[in-house]
Amino acid sequence: MRIRLTLAYDGTDFEGWQVQAGAVRRGGVPPRTVQGVLEDALARLAGGQRVRIVGAGRTDAGVHALGQVASFELPREMAPGALVRALNGLLPADVRALGAATAPADFDARRSATSKLYRYVLDCGPVQLPTARRYAGHLPTGLDQARVQEAAALYLGRHDFASLASSGGSVKTTVRTVTRSDVRFDQATLTYEVEADGFLRKMVRSLVGGLIAVGRGVRSPDDLRAALDARDRRRWPAPAEARGLTLVRVEYDAAKRVLR
Repeated sequence: MRIRLTLAYDGTDFEGWQVQAGAVRRGGVPPRTVQGVLEDALARLAGGQRVRIVGAGRTDAGVHALGQVASFELPREMAPGALVRALNGLLPADVRALGAATAPADFDARRSATSKLYRYVLDCGPVQLPTARRYAGHLPTGLDQARVQEAAALYLGRHDFASLASSGGSVKTTVRTVTRSDVRFDQATLTYEVEADGFLRKMVRSLVGGLIAVGRGVRSPDDLRAALDARDRRRWPAPAEARGLTLVRVEYDAAKRVLR
């Protein structure tokens, strides 16, 4: 069975989505990853056989998800609803399966995606509330809202985002098309939503880092435009911290929709 699975998770206590082959931490314990705990749960449903999964977004350590999508081959017949219930009985409390469906044989959660939407929340109050500390970045200074809006508009359209690409990526091109780049302010909280046909490693956090630099007056919008055009990572501001970032949803075209 080819399965499309939708997941939500709190990324605080994970070292990212992707299994880190061969890596160990102090005491010989491997890094805890979302892919790892999901594959462990699926192996129990597959009689001990490893089930390799592909995630739509390889979220970094500390990054959350409301609509991550994974695809895999399950070596047994199982109704999608029963699969969701069984997984939620095996998964840790910080990961939950939200829905499952059978999918076309060529469906790949990452390669078949047509767009992804991310949300970043930044608390700009002088003291961050404890209830926000896991799900929002913190900047104890205000931002110039008009300048932040101007900077966000720079990201729209098709650009070469090489200046935002972190080391360790293996993409063939750094060109991406951003179709949504929206900022809203609610008192001391900034919420940024960005949608594109794909993202580079740490790209969204780097986009937010650019907004912060412009909002604080460290860079001007023209400086940011020049840094983007330079295609040089050394010209771009530092990325925002991971904890404020959430993968909200992943979109697929009609040809990759589930069978049921």
